[in-house]
Amino acid sequence: MTVMSPKLGEVLVKTTHSKDINDALNKIFSEYLELKLGALQEIIDRFQKKWEMSFEEFKGHFKEGTLKEDSYSFSAEKDYWQWEEAETLKKHYEEIKRQWI
Repeated sequence: MTVMSPKLGEVLVKTTHSKDINDALNKIFSEYLELKLGALQEIIDRFQKKWEMSFEEFKGHFKEGTLKEDSYSFSAEKDYWQWEEAETLKKHYEEIKRQWI
């Protein structure tokens, strides 16, 4: 069993203005999920704006080689992998959030 130091527990309760450690951890984890989802959405929005399409559309054009720039360019490949990562992580964190709430 993992044990938390009393000092850490006290700081968490005070920082979150919670009634106990479980409430404090619940608040911290919920806020963490919201922050992660917000950051990932910002990345996704940036790519959607840059490429003027959704990731699914981008992925199709990428595989077909019909992007406005060469699909094999470093820039296009880098965007593909970063965008795919953001989409995948967003789905992952949304699922955790659904299970948590």
